[in-house]
Amino acid sequence: MVENYSSNAGSVVAGIDVGGTFTDLLMIDGRSGGRVHIAKTPTTVHNQAFGVVSALADTGFPIPEIDLIVHGTTTTTNAVLERRLARTGMITTRGFRDVIELGRRTRPQAYGMTGVFVPVIPRDLRLEVSERVEASGAVRIPLDEAEMREAVRRLIEAGCESLVIHFLHAYANPEHEKRAAEIARESWPNGYITTGHALLSEAREFERGVTAAVNASVQPILERYVERLRTELEARGYGRDFLIMNGNGGMISARFVTRESAKTVMSGPASGVIAAAYTGKRAGYENLVTYDMGGTSTDVALIQNAEPAVSNETEIEYAMPIHVPMVAVHTVGAGGGSIARVDASGLIQVGPESAGANPGPICYGRGGTEPTITDANLVLGRLDPKKLLAVENPVTVEHVRAIFADKIGRATGLDGVAAAGAVLRLGNMKMAGAIRMVSVARGHDPRDFALFAFGGAGPLHATALARELGLPKVLVPARPGITNALGCVVADLRHDFVNTVNQPVASVDEARIAEILERHREEGAALIAKEAVKPESIRVTHSADMQFVGQTHILNVPLPSAQVDRATLQSLFEKAYFARFKVELPEIRANLVNLNTSVTGVRPAVDLSRLIDPAGRAATLEGALRETRPVWYDGAWHDTPVYAREKLPLDAEIEGPAILEQMDATTVLEPGDKARSDADGNIVIEVGKL
Repeated sequence: MVENYSSNAGSVVAGIDVGGTFTDLLMIDGRSGGRVHIAKTPTTVHNQAFGVVSALADTGFPIPEIDLIVHGTTTTTNAVLERRLARTGMITTRGFRDVIELGRRTRPQAYGMTGVFVPVIPRDLRLEVSERVEASGAVRIPLDEAEMREAVRRLIEAGCESLVIHFLHAYANPEHEKRAAEIARESWPNGYITTGHALLSEAREFERGVTAAVNASVQPILERYVERLRTELEARGYGRDFLIMNGNGGMISARFVTRESAKTVMSGPASGVIAAAYTGKRAGYENLVTYDMGGTSTDVALIQNAEPAVSNETEIEYAMPIHVPMVAVHTVGAGGGSIARVDASGLIQVGPESAGANPGPICYGRGGTEPTITDANLVLGRLDPKKLLAVENPVTVEHVRAIFADKIGRATGLDGVAAAGAVLRLGNMKMAGAIRMVSVARGHDPRDFALFAFGGAGPLHATALARELGLPKVLVPARPGITNALGCVVADLRHDFVNTVNQPVASVDEARIAEILERHREEGAALIAKEAVKPESIRVTHSADMQFVGQTHILNVPLPSAQVDRATLQSLFEKAYFARFKVELPEIRANLVNLNTSVTGVRPAVDLSRLIDPAGRAATLEGALRETRPVWYDGAWHDTPVYAREKLPLDAEIEGPAILEQMDATTVLEPGDKARSDADGNIVIEVGKL
């Protein structure tokens, strides 16, 4: 469903992504024909706002003249993973204070009896009150308001900054949670009050409770960061609103983002996948496996028909489910800064420990002493030491090679080069495993997809991974190192809704389905209407979470419209089940668990053809040649031409081995690979055979 709107989106748009190592910026100036400004500055971990304004300053563009800033942030992600959370209290139904700690029947270590799990909210800050609503929505025990007031008082005295109100069946009838929130607001010292039903109106009290607890515990942290950034921007003359990327791949005004702070978890990885879908569709590749290798980790995701896979069941870490729609990204601890070591059994290990932004890899010259994947690429000739960004005290290749020989080679009998080659191969194997998790493990044939390689280190490894996995082509975007920032520029506004039905399809009320989905559409359109940026159109998509009666696992089934009958629901689910498991079970009834709606405000199209300035392109391939140097591939050195990526002519055709260097990334073509450029300046690589 699409509704038309007029657009007043700004003509100078800056997208900024904060990563673990670098803060990336991409600005498109519509007033000067789409001129592009880019910047890449070190992330300021203690206050990410400083890195953001530093990146803006590096462009040289006047900050007051920017019409719109869109920001992808790792603030909430880092807070959850590092457990730097606000002190939060929970008030819940009597007898259910331990729901978020008991969880599901799982173990931290699948094949062991030991493990550690620490709930988001400690037990002494989880209080109970008398109330009970049945799963049908009927009230069995009224809310004891005196107990509620006493619980609020105790949590305030305990120093809690945020509050979660999480009642057992509030998704079926939220009146008790609403009244409890009214009582809490009488004395709670701030606005950090999260009701579980408002954030996630679905059954499964464990997932709903943890999602609400995460939301409340990061609310103050996100709001403080947003206000710091707002203050820094205003001090430099930017007086407009700015937008924040959500984990679902959409954006929301910074004025509203803290209400549902949990939705910003995975904001950064989502923006890269959105950029990949947008770029791939323009290039004619709608089925992609995205591969984003940064300094500390690698994120992979799947795109089919130009639509990123979205999951409502993201688990950030063990027993930390966040049940709001997010782009389905699988992460492994292998990035450019991943540290290589030899373990006690004499085996080489790569990651998950990372050198991070400080001190970083050895070759950055900031005091790093442990060999990393980036250092291995340097030793093997794939990186030029003179082209590295943010190097403070340059170190020689010989120095890095000697460290590999000492810390890896001494215990394994390898020289420095062979040790670096082993580290590179192991890192590739780890990343290939992540790609298999989103493709082969989900029933997809990798040969049906192209590998979309980005991130500062992604194009260094892409063709080797594609060859390992059987993907026939690699697509390297024009600006791979700042693709996440591009995602902020091209992303749409988006709001997601979910309601639990939990009834067999054979007896579900068709009118109720239509009523729920229409209410979702109206709420989404109303929220988008409040945004500072108005979209060109509104797109509405519906889906259902379904299962066979008696099963626990859920399949998401797209719905053609809000008007859907029982027979259509059963048929759609059976088709989706067969597509996933290749099994037909027509004798088993289907169950409708949840109804979902995504309301998307579609922003104006962005021209990507100027991401690399056309005026800087050479007339011939030879005009882009920088040098020829020896580079190591699969155990042997090859004399390899090195080209300036920004100077390549659009009709360039290159045969590997070759290296393409640019400010934000380096692309490696291995022997047998063939590459060409397209109209947007993407590099399309046909992967050679082994």
